[in-house]
Amino acid sequence: MRLKTLWPLFMLLLLLSLSSCGNDEAAERPPIDIEVYQVTEQEIPIFQEFVGQIYGYKDIAIRARVEGFLEGIHFLEGSHVKEGVLLYTLESQPFEADVAAKMSMVAEAKTMLAKAQSDLARIRPLAEQKAVSESDLDTAVAMFEAAGASVEAAEANLRASNIQLGYTKMYSPIDGIIGKTSAKVGDFVGRSPNPVILNVVSRIDTILVEFFITETQYLQIARRVRSRLSATAPREERPELELILADGSFYEHKGRVDFIDRDVDPTTGAMLVQASFPNPEGLIRTGQFGRIKALMYVVEDGIMVPQRCITELQGMHRIHVVDENNVVEIREVKTGPTIHDFWYILEGLSAGEKVVYEGLQLVRPGMTVNPIVKDIQPTIPEKQ
Repeated sequence: MRLKTLWPLFMLLLLLSLSSCGNDEAAERPPIDIEVYQVTEQEIPIFQEFVGQIYGYKDIAIRARVEGFLEGIHFLEGSHVKEGVLLYTLESQPFEADVAAKMSMVAEAKTMLAKAQSDLARIRPLAEQKAVSESDLDTAVAMFEAAGASVEAAEANLRASNIQLGYTKMYSPIDGIIGKTSAKVGDFVGRSPNPVILNVVSRIDTILVEFFITETQYLQIARRVRSRLSATAPREERPELELILADGSFYEHKGRVDFIDRDVDPTTGAMLVQASFPNPEGLIRTGQFGRIKALMYVVEDGIMVPQRCITELQGMHRIHVVDENNVVEIREVKTGPTIHDFWYILEGLSAGEKVVYEGLQLVRPGMTVNPIVKDIQPTIPEKQ
């Protein structure tokens, strides 16, 4: 009976003994080594990317300016064409017939002019001798002048017919690449619903990229450009842009903004911007999409930390900071854009502080650690 009474007391003493031993071991355990990144201030250029569509320096539509059946196609689709080379021909017989009719009208008008001139030359001396009346002379003069006007009108009609005949042959207006034809031989063209635009010739030695920016982005860019122009930059200098292609590669040639629309679209709050890029190799084609990378502004004393140092939970970004006593604390920070493998920190962190870089799963708030500073140099994009 006495043994049953003492048994619970014995178990309690045993547990207290084991607990005191565990606390002694924890107290004697040294702080673990943790790699940290020490924050420094530096100048950070902030870039922004915009989605843009690519156009040729010139995209000239080839249209049928008269109605008729397409008679000939004189180019290879997708090939380079020279300015002035023949592209299409339409049936010309109706227009040739019209030219012939207008030529006969010119000949008839010239015949009437010759007769009126002869009559005037015969009547004028007689009128001076009072052999005919003054009204006869006036009539002859009027007939001569009317015949001259008829000749001018007939010649004008002939020129118009020749112009219409010339429209049956379509030539390339520029050097460039021609696309796929929208009509085949035998199609009736030049009137809806038949194809009006037969083809497009694009000059692509220089390409144009159109994209949209917001009002805020426009103000940032405009202030930066103004500050550059008011400082040491020449008046004609414009910020350079980079073009990121569909496969993620950077285009080797830099571009510049050459057009900003006059107003902001009130329905979207966006403004159209056009940039030009040299394309001497002809790598870029019209209709492609790309991303424009532009420098928006420069932070003089910015702070960046590696992206792996930041954890995100329910939209909040947190980092583990090691204070001057080597104690870990969790802190919320406000982040800006990412720059390569680093994150630009807007608020919540100061220069000189240490953040946990390696071993986030090993540390807890209030834990004492032995920080080992890891030498990591962020890659800062070059300012343009």
